[in-house]
Amino acid sequence: MNFTLKIWRQKNANAKGSFQTYPLKDVSPEMSFLEMLDYLNNQLIARGNEPVTFEHDCREGICGSCGLYINGRPHGPQRSTTTCELHMRDFKDGETIVIEPWRSKAFPVIKDLIVDRSSFERIMHAGGFVNVNVGCAPESNSNPIGKLIADKVFDAAACIGCGACVAACKNSSAMLYAAAKIAQYAMIPQGKVEAKERVDKMVKQMDAEGFGFCSNTYACEFDCPKGISTDFIALMNREFFSSKACKQKHA
Repeated sequence: MNFTLKIWRQKNANAKGSFQTYPLKDVSPEMSFLEMLDYLNNQLIARGNEPVTFEHDCREGICGSCGLYINGRPHGPQRSTTTCELHMRDFKDGETIVIEPWRSKAFPVIKDLIVDRSSFERIMHAGGFVNVNVGCAPESNSNPIGKLIADKVFDAAACIGCGACVAACKNSSAMLYAAAKIAQYAMIPQGKVEAKERVDKMVKQMDAEGFGFCSNTYACEFDCPKGISTDFIALMNREFFSSKACKQKHA
């Protein structure tokens, strides 16, 4: 297969970037998208040119680090697929493929296709944890959790923090990410004690990072590689307003 790649190149965070065009021939349809970029970089290095910088780690759809904006879609044309799980057989022979980094004020470009997503980490640091009493391990059945709730918690915890929700949203909102992280604690007994403090701190940090408001277009859910539901945003809003109402009551 032969492709024309239009790739965003940017030397550093302060440099002005631009698209560079690279013709690429003899690409195996069985290559993953990242293997195709490896193939391109091998050719660039052989010619004495600087390779394209992109982020990756597990290449198994688990870590969330490989996110790219491909032909106008986060992670490319296939639903429920991370960039590393995307294969070249999903494109047409001779196609032009446009590859960009995530576009968001809260995700500044570091170099080429790599962005700084530490804003997500700061949201988690603000309240994405529970405190527990030290000592002996508690009895496993001391806090029974119903299967329906447990299933919902696992659905929320499936979020890999890739940032596709932010990239898909026209307002660069991180509400789906924050909602998933809040929900995975809010629905279990261990997370109830700090629930009000948690949602206040995480939402405050999310706003401080410069993410936009929810656009209500459901693009985040559509392009999320793990299919995180926007129902969790509704849950986060309930938690948030409940926290505010509680504070006003005791003021």
